[in-house]
Amino acid sequence: MSVRQLYQLKVRTAAELSAAIERSIAGGRLAVGARLPTVRELAVELGLSPATVAAAYRALAQRGLVRGEGRRGTFVAARPALPIASDRPPPAGVVDLSRGNPDRALLPSLRGHLRALTDDTKTYGEVATLPALDAAARVAFRADGVPAERVIAVSGALDGVERVLLAWLRPGDRVAVEDPGFPRVFDLVAALGLVAVPVAIDDHGPTPESFAAALASGVAACVITPRAQNPTGAALDAARVRALRAVLRAYPDVLVVEDDHAGPVAGVPAHTLVQARRARWAVVRSVAKSLGPDLRVALLAGDPLTLERVKGRQRLGPGWVSHLLQQLVVDLWADPAVTASLVRATDLYRERRDALVDALSARGIPVVARSGLNVWVPVPDEAAAVRELLAAGYAVASGARFRIATAPAVRVTVAALPERKAAGVARALDAACLSNPLLTASA
Repeated sequence: MSVRQLYQLKVRTAAELSAAIERSIAGGRLAVGARLPTVRELAVELGLSPATVAAAYRALAQRGLVRGEGRRGTFVAARPALPIASDRPPPAGVVDLSRGNPDRALLPSLRGHLRALTDDTKTYGEVATLPALDAAARVAFRADGVPAERVIAVSGALDGVERVLLAWLRPGDRVAVEDPGFPRVFDLVAALGLVAVPVAIDDHGPTPESFAAALASGVAACVITPRAQNPTGAALDAARVRALRAVLRAYPDVLVVEDDHAGPVAGVPAHTLVQARRARWAVVRSVAKSLGPDLRVALLAGDPLTLERVKGRQRLGPGWVSHLLQQLVVDLWADPAVTASLVRATDLYRERRDALVDALSARGIPVVARSGLNVWVPVPDEAAAVRELLAAGYAVASGARFRIATAPAVRVTVAALPERKAAGVARALDAACLSNPLLTASA
């Protein structure tokens, strides 16, 4: 459906109109950035009241599918709540550095641990989180300064973030998010009818000035990545934690959510903003990057009321995370060989990250990636940079999906990038950056 075809819709209600437009956006028939007719124009063409069309546009805006720009009009959002993503692999022979995955070769083998699982099948009404997993997770959280008195198993980091936001927020509430940040957090916020408020970050996480401005704007929650920030690799340190906690003291009711998705393979120690006396907080720690994405297990710590709300809502949905998966995580954590493999993986990720950063620095492209699996590289033209890298045999991610107000860039996942190939990636990025005056001036 084109914008012209909107005038041919046979709809009678605001719900029917918003559903028709949503289907067109999700199906790619209404392009990102397309300007929708004005409320009055569409009302006249469809024989509807302006109030009906306005209600449809409001519903779409709450879903994050369209954005209003005052007198300029209403446009299809660049980051719809139902994103159109391609799962097509890159061409044969191209090294895929675009997906943010850990290196398969560095994930621990599950074969022996799977054979050791018992057939003690759990049934309805049993404890949702295995006591052994709860105990092990609490020890790990407390060692990192997170005041975990209790832990809930959830189906991945994003599942945990969503459940916590749903526990406290309602459509229209404002949420502070990192910019650049993780696209699925942006999409989640939009899908829940929430309003994203961008917070600028540097190598040590959210900047205190931008964080303070976001909180002063009336946000109900903030979602922070304490380390291995995706896409930049930023990580909190003790000084930044003190500064951000000082800002938070003036906003005791703001919900603080930390997404520690990389956990033990992040490459730097954990630092946390949460404190036991804070009313509303949650820290979710996934095993996806360390033990494997397919396990779909993350551990959620939080204040008692938040955990009760999450547990209650979880009971009405899936009920619990598979006890077989939970037991597998417990067994993997208890295996000294797995512990040693995680140390090795952490070291290799650091070496590969540093290799690309050093290769870029040698070419006058100053980037920093303190932790994690990715490097964020500013470029003058994202599409041109992606093409340049593809021609050189490397697939990287365009930065458009990762940013709200920040400048163009590409994300390079270095998890499986051999150090010997870092120079080739840097060479291709250099070719794409030559026309960037900011980079040239800072070199």
